[in-house]
Amino acid sequence: MAQSTKCLILLAVIALFFVTEIIPLAVTAMAGSIACGLLGFIPAKQVFSGLSNSTVVLFAGMFVVGAAMFYTGLAQKIGETVVRFTGTGENSLMVGVMLVGAGLSSVLSNTGTAACLLPVVLGVCAAAKIPASTELMPLAFACGVGGIITLVGTPPNIIASGALEQAGYRAFGFFEFAKIGIPLTLAALIYMMFIGKHLLPKRTISEDTEVEQEIEANETSSTKMAVSGIILLAVVLTMALGIKGVTLEMAAITGAIVSVLTGCLTEKQAYASIDWVTIFLFAGMMPVSSAMSKTGAGKVIAEWAVGLMGGTPSPMIVTAVLFILSCGLTQFMSNTASAALLCPIGIAISKQLGADPAAVLMAIAVAASCAFATPVGTPPNTLVLGPGGFKFMDYVKAGTGLVIVCFVISLILIPMFWPFFPGK
Repeated sequence: MAQSTKCLILLAVIALFFVTEIIPLAVTAMAGSIACGLLGFIPAKQVFSGLSNSTVVLFAGMFVVGAAMFYTGLAQKIGETVVRFTGTGENSLMVGVMLVGAGLSSVLSNTGTAACLLPVVLGVCAAAKIPASTELMPLAFACGVGGIITLVGTPPNIIASGALEQAGYRAFGFFEFAKIGIPLTLAALIYMMFIGKHLLPKRTISEDTEVEQEIEANETSSTKMAVSGIILLAVVLTMALGIKGVTLEMAAITGAIVSVLTGCLTEKQAYASIDWVTIFLFAGMMPVSSAMSKTGAGKVIAEWAVGLMGGTPSPMIVTAVLFILSCGLTQFMSNTASAALLCPIGIAISKQLGADPAAVLMAIAVAASCAFATPVGTPPNTLVLGPGGFKFMDYVKAGTGLVIVCFVISLILIPMFWPFFPGK
């Protein structure tokens, strides 16, 4: 049996475990990496090479910097301030909740943002006698789509950028995702205001509803809030300006160190804030990506996909097919896993066509964040499930339309900003 065939079988097994989550995602990814070494797809010394990848360091640093805002209470304070300005009307509150959710998620963990704003929204809804269900799902959706705006907003963005760089192409810039992320965020806001809210159930939550918060009680003070905000701003500006000699991971880790030294969070809290599932999932899939390239499995998939698309598919067809595939997978499996699985395939297809893979990988990354149609597609969706009293079909009804809106906008904008055949 050819090595490419063996690798394809392994990839199918990995995909099956990702979708079903019979075993933890991180375990699947690392086991897949080990299998690549045992089967001779990659040298044994490369099996754990993903753990030394600079992107892993970037992940860890930003997890800590983001957590500092939650532990000091700054993120919650921002949420409360926005609610004060928007008032307690159902529509105005939705606008405020979605804007702050998307804004914070663009540079912080979308899960942490949702967890932080959840009790704020519940409290306001209970006091104003507004059905919490009409505000919580918009919050979850905003946290999901807001992450698209910057490079560090959500793991798929970093994975796509890293895959480009690893393949020898120019990586995406820090704010380059904003070209598609901001329009999608505004579209999500408009959709929920005029269509989505009518598809949501109206379930009122009583005032004594208790929400379990993941934020531990620090000696919170206005000084620490200010410090955590300044640290985040400094890190983001450093990354955005592209200062010579200062890499993204250096900026992130420096910010994490300063967060601990200034007491914004303890060393123990810093370690606890790192999402190790994301770290090991990414690190495990890097060697698998290399194996796909070295064995020719990626090329086989690319040739098959191109054949299905007519042999010489247009940029629109390629972008549409991979968007649908990535979006479909992300409704039931980790968006990080979806992106890690499809980015190498996207690059292989692009090479097969002699095209720039930027548009394809952008479509994959964006689609991986459009997990609106199920409660298990992304953590923010799961977080609001119980407090909002939602059922599975509530997500299908309200989220499917938003997925379609994002799909249409992406098909229009992605080829414009990232030409499939630049210069032609």
